[in-house]
Amino acid sequence: MDLIARLRAGLPGEAILTDPDVTGSYANDMASFCEAGTPAVVVLPRTVEQVQHVMRTATELRVPVVPQGARTGLSGAANASDGCIVLSLVKMDRIIEINPVDRIAVVEPGVVNAVLSRAVNEHGLYYPPDPSSWEQCSIGGNIGTASGGLCCVKYGVTAEYVLGLDVVLADGRLLSCGRRTAKGVAGYDLTRLFVGSEGSLGIVVRAVLALRPEPPQQLVLAAEFPSTAAACEAVCEVMARGHAPSLLELMDRTSVRAVNAMAQMGLPDTTEALLLAAFDTPDPAADLAAVGALCTAAGATQVVPAETAAESDLLLQARRLTLTALERVKSATMIDDVCVPRSRLAEMLDGTAAIADKYDLTIGVVAHAGDGNTHPTVCFDADDPDESRRARESFDAIMALGLRLGGTITGEHGVGVLKKEWLARELGPVGLELQRGIKDVFDPLGILNPGKLF
Repeated sequence: MDLIARLRAGLPGEAILTDPDVTGSYANDMASFCEAGTPAVVVLPRTVEQVQHVMRTATELRVPVVPQGARTGLSGAANASDGCIVLSLVKMDRIIEINPVDRIAVVEPGVVNAVLSRAVNEHGLYYPPDPSSWEQCSIGGNIGTASGGLCCVKYGVTAEYVLGLDVVLADGRLLSCGRRTAKGVAGYDLTRLFVGSEGSLGIVVRAVLALRPEPPQQLVLAAEFPSTAAACEAVCEVMARGHAPSLLELMDRTSVRAVNAMAQMGLPDTTEALLLAAFDTPDPAADLAAVGALCTAAGATQVVPAETAAESDLLLQARRLTLTALERVKSATMIDDVCVPRSRLAEMLDGTAAIADKYDLTIGVVAHAGDGNTHPTVCFDADDPDESRRARESFDAIMALGLRLGGTITGEHGVGVLKKEWLARELGPVGLELQRGIKDVFDPLGILNPGKLF
């Protein structure tokens, strides 16, 4: 019996896609420079049992399986390999439970981040992780790549909110790990191991997520600086003085000018860096005043605090428009994701500007400055082979810079295909050997998302 016939024995017909024109549309995520193969079939299960059937079939026939969520990733982690089963989990999209007493939500992997966030808000609760693609990205994908977002400076990343998981293993067995309780230290923390594993250890089919009480409405401050160094000095002062902003974002000159060109936002051409800070505390105006004073002392040329939620949204508009604006600069972009210690943030931005000059490219940088998580965006002409080559070389140079500054090659986008050579450099030989050993325990046949991470 061939692969498709075996799958049909345990799946409804509408769950199996074989038309090459359709399956080809599932071949890749949103990353540039990442090879993608041709899947043999796309499967869209709706139940745990259906996922188990897929994995048992894949194990029996030794067929690779590539798990996918909404395919908004930026590392190629969801890219198909030749002859694989693409296992798309978007149809498993139920919010099973929201429990205000235990402050948890139990969800399937296809639930969209924004849908969950709005659902828990109705109970006076808050799910903090908010990737920029939150209106499209799925919780399963967020777990697979350990996603972050704008609020991480105060509330942390996805890994800190995953309490428990149900995972279908490579051979089809169902593993339940973690807990529903506020505390729990029984055995090894397998739950945390799956977070960020990019579908290489198992298929997440259910998640228990921690929730927080919904915070007050945040207010935002915007500060313009004559240099990135001055803006980064302000970031360091804000954190050193013990402030807890709910958002602390930085845009460099290239990003500011790209947004101005697209949206005519009226930011001065002399702005070399724009810092956005927000507080969702009981008295955000007082916190903004204190941070505004620190910005002025660091050399800010203008500090504008919002007084209302509407004004706050207006100030944040420039940050939200950044990627769209940079995509208009050239026909293609590569978005890097290098995280460095906050104290080295200025060196990271200045070094990236030097790399842009060296390779004669436009590279705009936005950063979750409170985390030291930078997103240099390389703009290039995809139809120009030389410019494409320089774009890829500059991308690698930015990662090398981050490692020299004591950082990491990815803060929230993951490794996938794009950065697997760099992962080996960051981990070192001992770390790489141990991680490969863990992969072998969970996936001895190597059928789960092959070619990713290692």
